[in-house]
Amino acid sequence: MTDKNNLFVDLNAATMVESPEPYGQIKDAAIAVIDGVIKWVGPASDVPDTYTSLPRTSLGGRLVTPGLIDCHTHIVHGGDRAIEFEMRLNGASYEEVARAGGGIVSTVKATRAATEDELLVDALRRVDVMIAEGVTCIEIKSGYGLDMETELRMLRVARAIMANRAIIVKTTFLGAHATPAEYAGRDDAYIDDVCIPTLRAAHAEGLVDAVDGFCEGIAFHPAQIARVFDVARELGLPVKLHAEQLSNLGGAKLAASYGALSADHIEYLDEDGVKAMAEAGTVAVILPGAFYTLRETQAPPIDLLRKYNVPMALATDINPGTSPVNSMLLTLNMGCTLFRMTPEEALRGATQHAARALGLTNSGTIAAGMRADLAVWDIKHPAELAYRIGFNPLHSRIFGGILA
Repeated sequence: MTDKNNLFVDLNAATMVESPEPYGQIKDAAIAVIDGVIKWVGPASDVPDTYTSLPRTSLGGRLVTPGLIDCHTHIVHGGDRAIEFEMRLNGASYEEVARAGGGIVSTVKATRAATEDELLVDALRRVDVMIAEGVTCIEIKSGYGLDMETELRMLRVARAIMANRAIIVKTTFLGAHATPAEYAGRDDAYIDDVCIPTLRAAHAEGLVDAVDGFCEGIAFHPAQIARVFDVARELGLPVKLHAEQLSNLGGAKLAASYGALSADHIEYLDEDGVKAMAEAGTVAVILPGAFYTLRETQAPPIDLLRKYNVPMALATDINPGTSPVNSMLLTLNMGCTLFRMTPEEALRGATQHAARALGLTNSGTIAAGMRADLAVWDIKHPAELAYRIGFNPLHSRIFGGILA
């Protein structure tokens, strides 16, 4: 079907809107779509006359959710770090690997050596796996170039993905990811000479939707991140931050002070940081793939986030070193099994709250005015999406109103 105008019927809608019903569920529902935008959703018996003349497509009683959104990925990169995975299993910590010249810096070498076409081909293979699991939107970060040429190349590849696949891509500049070898011991010089000028160049080329940084002892301190965020603010770009993953440097509070879209990882986040995020409306992005891969023991403060009503998003953090996780469905399960999120929290984290973490106002729920980006599943209850491991129940995707 290639028509963007349709009345989808015979479906069970997990709308994810706020509702007395779990998952915002509407059974025996219908969804009216015009020009790829949802115009109405509700019980099939109540379809307004305005939409009864639309072409009808039966979804066979299947469950329909918003398309899944992966709001934190490093999907564009060169090479892999399987050897470092083995090192960690033999006892080396993430920090020890990084200080020995591995970690992010090792991926920088491989990414700098890759051509734009090579990066695109590799990234599309990973994106295709996500599309096959009902993902309709992903965020993609730079941060494995750490020089102007390669950072811009990564962002161009991210934009090219959306031109080559039926998926929404939001790009994030992550120049403050690590200090490259040529600037070893000169973190401030790297920020001034490379990171900030590259941010300006990327913005001028229209390649940036948001700005991120890695606030950690092995990366950058809050004062250095603040200088990058000041430029983002000047350019009118929203910010987000890798914060409190390995220690608590107050990164989440810093991010909140800039009205950040999200603070991500946050395993070591304290109550003051949670309060700051709540006051700023900053989303907590939970990344169980990195926690699992690094065999960490400090879990994010899920109960505190609940206490202060901080929205929790879930994402794969797909990257070659610390979270080689290519599955949003597995991520849903890990959010529940590792952190005791409920299946509804997990699904909201991959739809409604993931959209908020990207600043999207037209995605993440099934409601009038939203893009018709939907996933159709061969299951009866939404909890099945987080329950099964290694099983993909996707029947089809609807992207911009088009069923595929």
